[in-house]
Amino acid sequence: MHRTDEEHEQLRLIRRYVTPGRRYLKLGGALLGMSERDRDTFLRKLGRAAGEISPRELDALLDRGWRECTAAAWLIAVAGRTEFREHLGGLLLASRGPFVGQAYCVCLASFGTSADADILEAYLDRYLPRADLYYDQTAALGALLLLDAKLGADHAARFLTPDGLWQQWIDGPPGKDRDAPDTYRTFIGQLLACADVAAKHCPDRLT
Repeated sequence: MHRTDEEHEQLRLIRRYVTPGRRYLKLGGALLGMSERDRDTFLRKLGRAAGEISPRELDALLDRGWRECTAAAWLIAVAGRTEFREHLGGLLLASRGPFVGQAYCVCLASFGTSADADILEAYLDRYLPRADLYYDQTAALGALLLLDAKLGADHAARFLTPDGLWQQWIDGPPGKDRDAPDTYRTFIGQLLACADVAAKHCPDRLT
């Protein structure tokens, strides 16, 4: 079976930006478990890739599965491509697939504006009432708390009132981790710090 030119282009993008060193599997908590040397090498390559990939190529990756979307979201964050805010926000709110929402939350947190906080709020408004869904509520709350600290805002406060939406989600089935909300802020902050390191190796970072 012969591949079309479009299929060849997709494979090229995946081999260049998604699968090297199993990149898509390491963009998340696995970063924090690496040795300092391995993490620095990984983030240096990530930064260079973020400076090389074009907006058209990023769009192509975002139209595919969770592996490609995870890599694209991180490359967008590292390069500071805020023009992808609405696209990533739409993907986060749709939550059509697993494993990638955390990457969208890290990216929105990296942009660092009230517009990004609005998207995270909208996500929590939609998915905290669904106690049966264990999606990316923890990552979204962590990212929102991080933005509140940066912006001097209190977007997350209404979710964290006694018997508020956060507590209702935690208490609802299925069973969920009961870590303090600040734990998730710290975790997203650690991932964001990795993105910042990678950004130092990104030529012509936009922001």
